[in-house]
Amino acid sequence: MKLKTWIAATAIAILAGPAWAEGELHIYTWGNYTNPELIERFERAHGINVTITDYDSSDTAIARIRQGGHGFDIVVPAAVVTPVWIEEGLLLETNPAGMENFANVDERFRSPSFDPERRYTVPWLWGSTGVSVNTSVYDGDINTSAIFLDPPPELRGHINVVPELADILYLAIRYVGGDWCTDDMEVLRAAHEALLTAKEHWIAIDYASVDAMTAEDLLATVTWNGAALRIRSANPDVHYGYPREGYPLWMDSVAVLSDARNVDNARLFLNFIMDPENAALTTAFTGYANSITGSEAYLSEELLNAPEIIIPEDLVDAGELMLICAPEVMDIYARMWTEVMQ
Repeated sequence: MKLKTWIAATAIAILAGPAWAEGELHIYTWGNYTNPELIERFERAHGINVTITDYDSSDTAIARIRQGGHGFDIVVPAAVVTPVWIEEGLLLETNPAGMENFANVDERFRSPSFDPERRYTVPWLWGSTGVSVNTSVYDGDINTSAIFLDPPPELRGHINVVPELADILYLAIRYVGGDWCTDDMEVLRAAHEALLTAKEHWIAIDYASVDAMTAEDLLATVTWNGAALRIRSANPDVHYGYPREGYPLWMDSVAVLSDARNVDNARLFLNFIMDPENAALTTAFTGYANSITGSEAYLSEELLNAPEIIIPEDLVDAGELMLICAPEVMDIYARMWTEVMQ
């Protein structure tokens, strides 16, 4: 009798095993990057309970996933590192291009170089990296990386730089006349020297710049355009500059992890965020542009015309989608960045 009871209990446990994950979805993403209203709408539509865990950098995210045992289903990798995620087998090939709402994706973003034919990722948001400046203190040209690399006297000692290797080195390399992914040591020495010399005029190397710029504890910061929009909304004196020497464009995408436990729920989420109304919720929350056609119908006039989203025509060509460089080049950049951060 005991044997029969044990066999029956075991059979029930085996049959019920996969159901432990039913109704759950675990998202691992950048902090303050997901509209709570979007999540609530998804939960109501599909009866799925969503939990979100934040990370603060691409390095943090990939290191945790590499370790395994994380329990996450979805991640939001940047274009610059997406090829690494794919090559290391960390992402599941979900073929988003075959999903119903993929028809809403803007043609320009349907087959990006970092994920040809969108075999792994769905577009989330895209934007630029530039400089936010308090123009009540400094009324000169803000469309230049000189704001933080050769700062005017008015701003010195009140400048923040985000601690992102790729963004800052891109701006520095272009500022001294080089191209991203160059291994020209003369160019790299000039960029390195420019950063080390400028560093004495910075007060911080930090992500938390929105509140500090709003309160005018900072007068300038290297930042992303969505953060710049939020700063200006709180302090109209702060404006966003697109460095004419060259600035990086970036794109974040959503992908399912190869060891995800709630794959079906994750697929539902990927399709869900390609709906125009849902994509608009994401843009409204973050201030970044999305890649979904039709979403503009759900956005405010302020967002549709925001200078942090609409790049001036004379500066459009200075922007370039930043992708990962060859490993040997990235090694050089990493050593340069380590010295800057010391």
